[in-house]
Amino acid sequence: MKTFWIRTASATVYALLFLGSIYSGRLVGDMWGHIILAAFALFVAEGCTFEYFRIAEKQGSHPNKPLGYFWTLLMVVVGAFPGLVNGGVLALVMLSMVVTLGVQLWRKTEQPFADVLHTLLPMFYCALPLSLMPYLHNMMNVLVMCIIMVWVNDSFAYMGGSLIGRHKMWPRHSPGKTWEGTAVGVAAAVATGLLVGPLFQTSLQWYDWLVLALVCSIIGTLGDLTESMLKRSVGLKDSGNIMPGHGGFLDRFDSLLFILPVVFVYCFYAINM
Repeated sequence: MKTFWIRTASATVYALLFLGSIYSGRLVGDMWGHIILAAFALFVAEGCTFEYFRIAEKQGSHPNKPLGYFWTLLMVVVGAFPGLVNGGVLALVMLSMVVTLGVQLWRKTEQPFADVLHTLLPMFYCALPLSLMPYLHNMMNVLVMCIIMVWVNDSFAYMGGSLIGRHKMWPRHSPGKTWEGTAVGVAAAVATGLLVGPLFQTSLQWYDWLVLALVCSIIGTLGDLTESMLKRSVGLKDSGNIMPGHGGFLDRFDSLLFILPVVFVYCFYAINM
């Protein structure tokens, strides 16, 4: 029972911080709301980067951590405020590769190219997707609904797997996940999207909610499995302990890291929001 209350308390704090940063613009104005959400995205991105470096070091790599944290910072800032630099993301990618490779020449490590890869990867895996959250600030209801559908998918996939799960989906990296549970999670996310999504005052049609529900459940599951593969490669159960009873930053945001780019592309190019 004590563990249950600890998990509930930490989940409540997490939800309040996340939702508070998303809806902060209604209290302090759109500009400051955008900045607050960008600050939250930066906090999470740096936390994910810290945990990724911890995993990389357990694999025997030696990423350039100060440089990696710096690239994560710049990616969130450039991604969240594209007006600062024209073509900022592309310029940052090129700059980060040249500088990291150049600095590596003076570092005495046994696997220099692996170290460069591990230094740069969090910028793409963690920072770039999270930098899109402030971009989606003007469609906050869509962002919140996507978070809800991810939560519904995860919860029902767990319950479905516990009740009727028979066939393991990926026993090597995620032994608890089953095909039956995954199917239940997808169905629950689709039902939530079709029934709850239209209640939000947006310009989305029912088929848009269907697409987003499938993205949040299927692509989100891929993000979850990828993070499990990353942890299992070094024998970790959780990526960290920032949230008692729930794990670390990567554990909580693994699905969002995969769905945010897809949601961004769909909203801006398919439905022109």
